[in-house]
Amino acid sequence: MTWTSAFGKASGFLLWKIVRGLALSRISPNTLTFIGLIINIVAAFLFGYARGANANRMFVYAGIVIIGAGIFDMVDGRVARATNQVSVFGAFFDSVMDRYSDVAIFFGLLVYYARGNRFQYVVLVAFVMTASVMVSYTRARAEALIGSCKVGFMERPERIVLVIIGALFNTWGVMAPALWVLAVLSTMTVIHRIRYTYLETERRKLQPAR
Repeated sequence: MTWTSAFGKASGFLLWKIVRGLALSRISPNTLTFIGLIINIVAAFLFGYARGANANRMFVYAGIVIIGAGIFDMVDGRVARATNQVSVFGAFFDSVMDRYSDVAIFFGLLVYYARGNRFQYVVLVAFVMTASVMVSYTRARAEALIGSCKVGFMERPERIVLVIIGALFNTWGVMAPALWVLAVLSTMTVIHRIRYTYLETERRKLQPAR
């Protein structure tokens, strides 16, 4: 067994233990989802209050807090399945809370750059925030029309991982390039989904009626 497979197995076992404990507590999966949002809002405050000599330390704290929020994001669906509480509304609620979490994190970064009078990064963060929402919106809107639209690379987990890396290693100025990568790849994902949806709708128009 390699160390990577051993780490994966240990992580899976730990996650199973967390899910099992939460399932036994009979906590609502929607409550777990909402707690994840609250934790991300805490991270947003840490970004927003970062300034001067304490900025890098606050960024590290924010990165750790986002990791904690990610645990709730991973377990809410598993707890729902383990306790037979899977519902259409639960999936809807999870998606809505994810959008609020994304916006909260980027809003915290926007406040940080605004307080530092770094206008170009205020614009960049605002653009990334918009692009992130559009990545999710284009998928939701496309799937209402064509059933499935999972194309594109920059899904929410990838976006969160980039933000965490930027926060944890901001001492070396990693957040700025991470935001540029987010801006470019999120835009490419939106364009990819628009093109995919166009091609699918055109293909279906050409299919003979049954």
